[in-house]
Amino acid sequence: MNDSHAVMKSIGRITAALILLVLPAKVVTAQGYAGLGTEAEGFAAPIAGRPLVFPRDHAAHPDYRIEWWYLTANLTGDDGRDYGVQWTLFRSGLRPEGRSMPDPASPWEDPQIWMGHAGLTTPDAHHSAERLARGGIGQAGVTAAPFEAYIDDWYMRSSDQNLRDLTLRATGESFRYDLSLSANGPLVLQGDAGYSVKSADGQASYYYSQPHYQVTGTLVLPDGPVAVTGDGWLDREWSSQPLSDDQDGWDWFSLRFDTGEKLMGFQLRGGDLYTSGTWIAVDGTPTPLEPGSLRATPVTFTEVAGRKVPTEWQLRLPARGLDVRVSAMNSQSWMEMSFPYWEGPVRLSGSHHGKGYLEMTGYSTSTD
Repeated sequence: MNDSHAVMKSIGRITAALILLVLPAKVVTAQGYAGLGTEAEGFAAPIAGRPLVFPRDHAAHPDYRIEWWYLTANLTGDDGRDYGVQWTLFRSGLRPEGRSMPDPASPWEDPQIWMGHAGLTTPDAHHSAERLARGGIGQAGVTAAPFEAYIDDWYMRSSDQNLRDLTLRATGESFRYDLSLSANGPLVLQGDAGYSVKSADGQASYYYSQPHYQVTGTLVLPDGPVAVTGDGWLDREWSSQPLSDDQDGWDWFSLRFDTGEKLMGFQLRGGDLYTSGTWIAVDGTPTPLEPGSLRATPVTFTEVAGRKVPTEWQLRLPARGLDVRVSAMNSQSWMEMSFPYWEGPVRLSGSHHGKGYLEMTGYSTSTD
C-alpha cells in the first residue's frame, strides 16, 4: 500500500469514527444527542467533590470519553459593525486508555480522535470550517504547561497556568482570525465546585469557565481585514456520559450584562426538560442555579438549513429579576459540520441589556 493510499484510508477511519460518535440526534434518539447518552463502559465517570487542579485540568483527560475547549467572543470592528467568533477543539476517545488493540504501535491507531470547529459571524454572513485529526501523529493535541490546544495550524495558547492570557488563531476558506485575550477576573467553577449535573438521572460533567476576557485582534474576511475589540468566554468540559439516553439536544446561553454580571444557562430537551446554570457576580463569584429555576421559552422560529430553529428566546430567572429577550445577531448562524448545529452571537433587551452567545443542538430537518 503506498503512502497516499494509507493516508486516505486513515482519514476515512477518522471520519467514520467521528460519524459514529456524533450521529445526528434524529438517528440516535435512544442514545442522547450525538450519542452522548450511551453508556461508556471502561471510561472514568465524574465524581462530586473531586477538586479541579490547575494547570493539570487544562490538559486532556483520556480516561474520559469526551471533552472540549470552547471559546466564543462578541466583537466590534473599527468599521462599527458587530462580529462573533467561535473556536472549539473536541477530543473523543474510541476506547479507554490502556485497553489493548491489534496494532498499538501504529500512531494511526491511537484511540483519541480530534475535531476542530471555527466560526466567524457578521450581521449578514456566517463562515465556518472544520478540521479532523487522529491522535498519535502530532496533528492535534493539548498540553497543560505551557498551555496549548491545537489542530493543524489552528491554536489556543497561554503562558499562564490560570489562562489569564490567550492567543487564538483559526483559518477557513473564506476567513481568518488572530486574537489576543486577557482576563480581568478569575476562573469560574460551574455547578458544585466544577461538578455540573446535566439530568435528573444524575449524568454530569466537570466544567469550568473563564468568562472575563477582553479581546483585541484582527478578522480577515472576503472584503479585507478588520481590527476588532470585545469580550470573550472560554468553557472547558469533560465527561464520559454527560447526557441521559432520552436527551436529544440542548440550548446553551452565555450572557454578559451591561451591569458586569454574567449568566451561563442551559436546558436539555427530551424526556423531562432539565435546566440549570450559574449566576456570576461582577467579581466572578459563582452562584449555582437551582434546577428548573431558569425558564427559556422560544419566541421566534427561523428556517435555517431546512430546519425550524428558535432564533429569539424569552429568558426568565425570577430570583434575579431577569426577564430578557435574547435575539440572534444573524439568524442563519448554522454550523454545517460532521454534526450540524446553530452557534452565534446574540443581543439582549428587557430587564437587562448586553450581549452573549447561543448554541443550539438537536434540531431536526423540517421534513422529519
